[in-house]
Order: sequence, then structure tokens, then C-alpha cells
Amino acid sequence: MAVVNALLTGVVKKKRANFEKKLAFSQETQTRCLHKLLMKARFTDFGLHYKFESILYSSDPLAEFQKNIPLFTYEKMYDEWWHRFFIGDQRNISWPGKVKFFGLTSGTSNAASKRVPLTTAMIKSIRKTGIRQLLALSEFDLPKGFYQKSVLMIGGSTELVKMETYFEGDLSGILAGKLPFWFNRWYKPSKPIAREKDWAAKLERMVEAAPKWDIGGITGVPAWIQILLQMIIDRYKLQNIHEIWPNFRVFAHGGVNFDPYRKSFEKLLGTPIYYLETYLASEGFLAFQKDPDHDMQLVIDNGIFYEFVPFNNDNFTVDGTMVDNPQTLTLKEIEENVDYALLISTNAGIWRYLIGDTIRFTNKMQAEIKITGRTKHFLSLCGEHLSVDNMTQAMAITCDKLGFNSKEFTVYGVSYENLFAHQWCLATDDSSIDALKVKEVLDESLMKLNDDYKTERRAALKDIFVRLVPVRVFYDFMRTKGKEGGQHKFPRVLKGLEKDDWEKFLVSQGY
Repeated sequence: MAVVNALLTGVVKKKRANFEKKLAFSQETQTRCLHKLLMKARFTDFGLHYKFESILYSSDPLAEFQKNIPLFTYEKMYDEWWHRFFIGDQRNISWPGKVKFFGLTSGTSNAASKRVPLTTAMIKSIRKTGIRQLLALSEFDLPKGFYQKSVLMIGGSTELVKMETYFEGDLSGILAGKLPFWFNRWYKPSKPIAREKDWAAKLERMVEAAPKWDIGGITGVPAWIQILLQMIIDRYKLQNIHEIWPNFRVFAHGGVNFDPYRKSFEKLLGTPIYYLETYLASEGFLAFQKDPDHDMQLVIDNGIFYEFVPFNNDNFTVDGTMVDNPQTLTLKEIEENVDYALLISTNAGIWRYLIGDTIRFTNKMQAEIKITGRTKHFLSLCGEHLSVDNMTQAMAITCDKLGFNSKEFTVYGVSYENLFAHQWCLATDDSSIDALKVKEVLDESLMKLNDDYKTERRAALKDIFVRLVPVRVFYDFMRTKGKEGGQHKFPRVLKGLEKDDWEKFLVSQGY
């Protein structure tokens, strides 16, 4: 085993060095990526319709691409092209060949799942980026033998739903079922547990198996990982998770901002660990954190071409809908510390597609970003333009000042005194917390973070309200929606029917 570990460590360091030499974070790299995508897809129905070959041989392919290819939302892409995947006309639609797998999106803003194509090329790209993140660990101060420890990957069931001509399921389940054979010896949970569809049953089986595993790294959504670790600690009467998994050193997380979870998560540990953020969506592996001291880095040379739409009133309506013909920028045109909505074109046959996330560049030269929210997940009832990033920062400040933790929260708008107010719901089991004090600190923090919010608190935004709700209520609500475990996250902002369902559920639970 010592020889194997030495070999693995050496290989990782060598490959990491080679990777760093090759990659340049430039528009030229992105332009080459777009060229490859257009070349590959030029004889698909989509490519023929939009004349990819003419674009490729024009004097300025990038400009012609942006001029001639319209922007797509999921609904527009489905209505005009992807619906054909499900009616028998399944080959060469927007990417060459037949699509065998469709990832069900994990978003919580709509009750119905969306089916996003996962081509063989995209699955390979996701694997390649995953390996790159593994290579990044070579610079970390990890104990001897780390590369011989198991990796616990917690996501959706690998037991996919077989439709007439394709399979569908959670992205995490599809990817876990397509792992390379050589990784099986390190992969946990076992394949039988990974196939389990019932989330409660899967948790129980993982708790039972925990003493048999030697875990070095964990990947998954923070809330569900924390639930699992707490269950293991409680079952075996441990002080912390390191009493059973002493070699646990790396947690790769994604899907939500980790800051609200950090304090409660660290209470479960006996040894400091590395936290690495990933940006793995159903549409592709867009970015990952290779260094704990830096933000995530966009993957710009692996099957994804990016465009950026400034997230402002010129390009989006008050409800987060993109206007016709918005301003679109390329990597060389972006600025730091400005929020952008992401458009992507990929080797999954996705073209100029609004993914729905907003990001901000913190280091343009290294293409380092942070996720700031969703185009639809923000509040602007009267011009306050409150982003998820603002909300998360204000929550962190409030929790620090008042000495409590609330890893889940949600916000929505309500009518109040013929104008507006914000209703906050915070998850906590601490009965000593004073909701009025939370409101005071939270409101003050938001005004310091967001000038528009501060202005509207003196005008149309008449008040904010804080409701403290037991943690279990948040997860019970998710269960009623069939969105328990795996990649599912509680939405930070509720609107429309989803807000109504949440309020009815609170009443039914006595809150």
C-alpha cells in the first residue's frame, strides 16, 4: 500500500504541474473552445439551421455566432429543439449522435423537473474536470496515505429511470453510475447503497456502514452531509466524526453558499479540514476551487463557452426575466465585482443558454468567480435589488453578533401597509433566540451591504419580519415536494405558488 500511495502522489503532482503549464486564462482559449464546438455540431439539425459552417469560415466567427444564434432559456430550447428527444426523433438534434442520459435539474423554483441532455462528450468533460480538482490536492498539506483513503460521494440514486429510449435521473446519480472502473476501490457508499432511492433508507444504510469505511474526502450538498455526520456521531456516541474517520481531510461542496453551515459543521469535527467549493450543474462542471485561499476558477478549455450578461435593469425585468437582445460580453470584456448572468454553449448541445445563476469575477486574470445568486432568486419588490449574496452575508453578520447559527433560511415579499415588507424565516432549534433582536441586526446589516435596500427602507419597503422555525420544518417541507437529499437545496427566495405552499405548510405545522 505504501508503494501504491507513493506512486499515486507522484503521478498527481506531475500531472498537476503539466496542467498548470498548459492552461491560459484568456479569450483565445475560449475562442478555440467555441471553434471546436461549432465544428463538431455543424452538421446537426441545430447547426445546419443556424449555418454553423458559414459562421466558422467567416472573417469573425465569434461576432457572427453572437449575431446569428439567438439566446435560449430552458423553455425556449425545449420548445424549439429538445422536445424532439422524447418523440422518437432523437439523433443529431443539437449535438451529434443520440443522447442516452438526461439529468433532472435539482432547482427548487419549479415543481416540475427539467430534463437536460447529458451527452457522452459532456460526461467525459465532467470527469476530466473532476480529475483536475483531484490534481489540485497535490499542493495541500495532506497526511501520508491520503490517496489510499475512500471518497464518500453522496448524491441522487444511481438507479436511473429507464424510459422508452433513454435514462433519466439526478446528475450525481448518473455520474456515480458512470465512474471509471479503477475508481471503484476508493468509491463509497457501495453500489447497492448508491442505488437506494429512499433518502431516509439510504442515510440509515450509510450510518450502519460507517465504521467499515476509512474516509479521506466527502462530496455533496452541505445540509445533507451535515445530517449524515450528525447521525453517525449520535449512533456511535462519538465526540466528533474524526473518532470514526480519522483521515477525513477534504470536503468538496456545492449548490449553496457554505458560510451559513460552517460553524455548525465544524462542531462535528475533531481535526481541521479543507473546504473546496465546486460549481457542478446539470448543464456542466463550470468551475472549482483549487486553492482554499482563492475563489473558484472557471473551466474555460473543456467543452464550455461562456458569455456574460450584466445583471442590471437594462438586461432583466424586475422579476428576473431576461429582456430581448440584452448586452452580452465575452471573457475579455468582463469587469471585476460586477454581477453577471451566465450564458453557456456546451458539448451537450446547449447553445447560448441562460443557466439561471449569477456570478461575480473576483480575479479577472485567473478567471476566479463566486456565485452570487440566481436570476430569479432575488428580491426587488420596489427597487431594493436584494441578492442572495447580500442575504447570506447579512445572515452571517447577524449570527456572529448574536452568537447563534441558522444554516437554512428563506425570504419572500409580502404586502404591508399598502406597500411592502420582507418576511424572513430562519431555521434554528435554539429557543433562547430573540426574533426582534435578530430583525434589528439583520435589517441594519442589509442596509450597510446594499444602498438600494437602505433607500427603500425609508420609502416603499416599510418593514421586515423574522420568524424562527425549527430546522426539521425546512426539511419536512422539502420532503413534501419530493426533494429530499441528493442535490436538492432549500430556495433562499420564495415567490408565487412556492411561497404560498410554504406559508400553508407552516400553518399546518403550527407556525
